[in-house]
Amino acid sequence: LSLIPESAKRAIDAFIQDETSEGLEVSAPEAYGYEFQSHGVIEMLEKLLDKFMAERTDLEKTEMNSKHAYDMLMQDLTAQIEQATQDREE
Repeated sequence: LSLIPESAKRAIDAFIQDETSEGLEVSAPEAYGYEFQSHGVIEMLEKLLDKFMAERTDLEKTEMNSKHAYDMLMQDLTAQIEQATQDREE
């Protein structure tokens, strides 16, 4: 401390004790928040998801009905073949 001149010590003390100084109290400017702009895209995708799920449900119902109709036809044809075979053997 003996190497620092007395006038510099007074200037440093005055700077440290100066409460009106804003040198260390300056904060960063407030940043603008990011504004989300994809609401329209998200809504469109949600509507498409609902639409595709409804279409898939309808297609699954159609497929199950077709499978049931096929199973009934196969059962009827199998019964006819068995009956015809039985009639031929008699």
